[in-house]
Parts: sequence; structure tokens; C-alpha cells
Amino acid sequence: MPSSCQANSRVNQMSVTVPRNFRLLEELEAGEKGLGDGSISYGLVSQDDMMMYDWQGSIVGPAQTRFQGQFYSLRLRCGERYPDEPPTVRFMTKINLKCVGPKGEVDIPLLRPGQWKRDMKIETVLKVLQQEMLAPQNRGVPQPPEGSSY
Repeated sequence: MPSSCQANSRVNQMSVTVPRNFRLLEELEAGEKGLGDGSISYGLVSQDDMMMYDWQGSIVGPAQTRFQGQFYSLRLRCGERYPDEPPTVRFMTKINLKCVGPKGEVDIPLLRPGQWKRDMKIETVLKVLQQEMLAPQNRGVPQPPEGSSY
């Protein structure tokens, strides 16, 4: 008969996969509470979206950059296979950032196949984009007029 220590060891070795909707509910709750210094936020586009596919995010441009004080709006789509696959991400507010395409689509290594990890979240994506704004190659790039959109 195994001791209780051996039984606990076996339980600790098992991994539990949190279902998609439970994971997204956790993310929604975190987004509604607000994050850190308030420079990023996110939530559902529509409270009627029972499958939690469509999300909106925002990033306030970091200080001492060309993005400073500007409010950037994004859309994220968490497909059926999220969080095993990354969301698609698109800026709604025009931005000059090396990882953003001509229609606002985001291409960062984090969102590429093989780079995304199941434990990453919507918050992770927004924080990485904020860090991109702070990167030396991006921080001084001229920006479109405030309020421009794709």
C-alpha cells in the first residue's frame, strides 16, 4: 500500500488542462479588475458573446516615446483552439510599429506557430506590444495623427 506521500507525489505529477471557457472567464475577470498601472486593459467586445471570441484591448502609449499619452485600441479574436493557439490581434488605431502591418495586423514572434505557449494570455500579448513601443527601434518613430484608425 503506497504511503500518503507517494500518493500525493502522483497527484502532483498529474497536470490538469483548464477548459477554454474557464480560462477565458478567468481572463475576463482579471481584465475587468484592471491591470497594474492601468496602461493596458481588455474585455469582451460584447457581453452577449457567450463563446468569448471577440475581445477589445487598449494600450496607453508609454512615457518618453512617440507613443506617449496616446490611446491605442486593438481587437483580439480567441478562436476555438485558444489557449492552445494564439489569438489574432489587430490594431484599430493607426500606429507606426515595426510589428504592425498596413491593415493593423500584428506580427510578433509570440503569436507565431511554435512560439505561443498555452500559459500565455491576452494580457501577455498587450504587455509585449507595450514593450515593443519601448524598444529602441520603435520609440522614436513618428506616429500618425491622434485618432487615426484603420
